[in-house]
Amino acid sequence: MASSLNLAEHMEGVEKEGIFVVEDGRRNSTETANGNETSKKCWPVRYTLGLLLFFGLAVEYSLRVNLSIAIVAMAGTTELPDNSNSTADICPVEGNSTDSEDKYTEGEFDWDENTQGLILGAFFYGYTCTNLLDGRAAEYLGGRLVFGLGAVVSSCIALLSPLCARTSTGFFVASRVAMGIAQGVSLPAINSIMATWFPPEEKAKINPFIYGGMQIGTVISLSVSGWLISVGFLGGWPSVFYVFGALGIVWGIPWFLLTHDRPEKHPRISQAELSFIQGHQETVKKAEIVSISWKEIVTSGPMWACVFMMTGGSFGFYTLLTELPTYLANIQHFDMNSSGVLSAIPYVMLWVFGILWGFFMDRLFSAGVLSIRTIRRLSTAVAHYVPAVALIAMCFVNCNSTIAMAMLCMALGFNGASYSGNSLSEQDIAPNLAGTLLGITNTFGSATGFLAPLTVGAITSGNQGSLAAWRLVFIITAIIYVVTCTLYLLLMSAEVQPWNEPKRDQKRRVGPSASYGSNQTRW
Repeated sequence: MASSLNLAEHMEGVEKEGIFVVEDGRRNSTETANGNETSKKCWPVRYTLGLLLFFGLAVEYSLRVNLSIAIVAMAGTTELPDNSNSTADICPVEGNSTDSEDKYTEGEFDWDENTQGLILGAFFYGYTCTNLLDGRAAEYLGGRLVFGLGAVVSSCIALLSPLCARTSTGFFVASRVAMGIAQGVSLPAINSIMATWFPPEEKAKINPFIYGGMQIGTVISLSVSGWLISVGFLGGWPSVFYVFGALGIVWGIPWFLLTHDRPEKHPRISQAELSFIQGHQETVKKAEIVSISWKEIVTSGPMWACVFMMTGGSFGFYTLLTELPTYLANIQHFDMNSSGVLSAIPYVMLWVFGILWGFFMDRLFSAGVLSIRTIRRLSTAVAHYVPAVALIAMCFVNCNSTIAMAMLCMALGFNGASYSGNSLSEQDIAPNLAGTLLGITNTFGSATGFLAPLTVGAITSGNQGSLAAWRLVFIITAIIYVVTCTLYLLLMSAEVQPWNEPKRDQKRRVGPSASYGSNQTRW
């Protein structure tokens, strides 16, 4: 089709008041300038891609998060020395559990707090090691293959997890490391895909939707996992791995059938959508693979801004992601089913707020009120300063479970603004290297995935029911949020950096045909 050749040779576009009239000898249809045709058969293929990315992330995060609930049943909950009364540092048992005769559960495995911290963090050992390699792999092999294989392989590992756990603790830890290796491809591959398919002005509203899959996967996993365990389906906790592992296998079918790496290679893309994407060739990823300018990257202030914010934001996110069910079970004393459902509520808030904030930012940008740079700065500040305040407030709620849930919803909910802020920075500064850059920054961020549980495990070791121990956890997390966000705001940029371009392009700008579909393009 026309997308494989110079677009000018196959169509004459007349732009009138934001409308393209396309005449190529085969059809005469009116199409909007943003790539969405007015006819009924013009659903943009990039929206299908975005939808499948959303579900793919939901599957991957359900596989990642379900252990946070399953481990409560696998290892059991902590029994207090006193049967029901509270002290100045321990909350009373009465009031939150729906089953007054079963406040504590005895787990199948004898895992103390440090062992649980090791198991919860094991995923991120593998996840951290592969990010940089996977970012480059996505640029060479294509994000479609890399992301799809990562999700399907991690689903297969999930199906084997109960067998691994019952074989030995070491074998189970190894399976979690392997799952982390498989999912290490995810964010770099998605970043590369988005830099290829979505121009900057769309990302403030598209990015929160796609990355909302993380929250939906978390919400479904936390709430459904608690229910599956409580009803004893397929033996209780093993069902958590079986159900979500099977869903990941099913997701892989439409992913490999309906998606493609680049717009010009998609057999069902419309001329209007293709021309819309090609019209932003300076700010979307080219087909040509760009060599990495390590010196320029290492000395780039905007790049370090991405590193600082990814590290701090990830520490706070993973602290709550992996430890929130434990906090609700051992401090507020919610039962298994309630702990799962209540752990999911803050992530619903994060998803909803992220989408609403994204549309709000998009409207302000369209109206000319805010620039891309201002949107990134404002969104990042809201996403981390407000949660820091909420976490400090958690130090004063004590045993009031209602206020505790409100503050946790605030801490996670406002974090949704980050999907219109720092989450897009790597794509802003170097769309051609978006996968590689996110691989670099996410290496730092994912390291906190095992550091956070280990830190919490060390602080709460022997006293998981202690309010003082959890106050220290919240204070440390809030300080990290404030420091890293401030560094980001001082160093960030929304401009494409010079080292984004191939070396020859810095001397001679190539035309559309050289960037899209040229026979000399390297894959």
